[in-house]
This record gives sequence, C-alpha cells and structure tokens, in this order.
Amino acid sequence: MSILDAGYARILAYVPVLAGAVLAAGSGTRMGRPKAEVVIAGTRLLDRAIGVLRDGGCDPVFAVVRTGTAVSGAHAVVNPDPDRGMRSSLELVVEAAAGCDALAVLLVDTPGIGAAAVRTVLTHWRPGRIVLARYADGRRGHPTMMAPAQWGAALVDAGPDEGARALLAARPELVDAVDVPGDAADLDTPDDLTGWVAR
Repeated sequence: MSILDAGYARILAYVPVLAGAVLAAGSGTRMGRPKAEVVIAGTRLLDRAIGVLRDGGCDPVFAVVRTGTAVSGAHAVVNPDPDRGMRSSLELVVEAAAGCDALAVLLVDTPGIGAAAVRTVLTHWRPGRIVLARYADGRRGHPTMMAPAQWGAALVDAGPDEGARALLAARPELVDAVDVPGDAADLDTPDDLTGWVAR
C-alpha cells in the first residue's frame, strides 16, 4: 500500500466522537424536588435520559448533576452551584466534551424524547453544522447537536437559563432542523407529571 493509499485509508476509517449530555442539575423548584430523581414507570428520569442517549448512539455520555446525585452509565459532571442556571451546566459539560467532535444535549425532564430522535439527529450531523430536532407539533429543540466549540460560542451570548437560542437566531444558515419521532413536552410541575403518567 502506498503512502497516499494509507492516508486515504486513515481518512475513510475515521469515526467521529459523538458525545451526548443530559442536563440534570436543576433543583426542580416548580416540581417540588429535583427532576433527575423523579421516577416514571420504575425508572428515574436521569437514568432514562442516559439510556436514551446511549441507545441513540452517543459515546461518551455525560450527566450534569447536583452534588450527591448517583450517576450510572455516564460520566458524572457535578455542578457545584446549579442555582446559577442551565448555562452553568452547559459550560461544565462543554469543557468536559472538549475532545469530542460533536455534543448532543438533552434535558432530563423530557421523557417523550426517545433514542430514535437522538439517532436521527446524530445521523444528520456534519462538521460545522448545528442539528436540532423538529417534532410533529412543529416544536424545535432537543436534542440539539453541534461541536463543543460552537456550544462555547453560543454560551457567550446566553442568559443564565439559556443555551443556544441566541446563536440559532444569529446563524440560521448553520441550522438543520430534522424531523424526529416523539414528544418534546417537558415536565415542570406536579400537574405535568400527573398528566404524563395518566396518558
């Protein structure tokens, strides 16, 4: 094999590192308890989200959690002061995923988002692009995937409880919204939880 052929072989064999992260450090003020610990059908929301990211193809998977939260099946990233807002959790996981090619972010309180949605977003991601999920009701959002450096740029203009919103608005030409199955509804209150369980 020539040097040129060997070079092409290495390029063709390259597999990008597509990480996933679940943001689960919030106190769940409106829920009355941390949402990571909420159990639906015998499974904590945190464990469910980690499984969704893994089954969707993310490797490695990170879980940003509060101090004292047990994490299994993912790399724990502890936010020592989660009351600073979601932006602080994103900053920590973006730093943890700095060596990865792309990072897909999922919120812990969205039990209607499954592995198929994650897999679809991962399949459509390309270097330099921002891919986000689009649901049947027209809602766009998580999982949202881009390179860690792009997440870092997004956080420059993000408010304390924001993520990529400002970047998505400023750079729409980089954004690919892809149709995915599932339900992006989030569970914020005990009534939301009761309604979800009653479905």
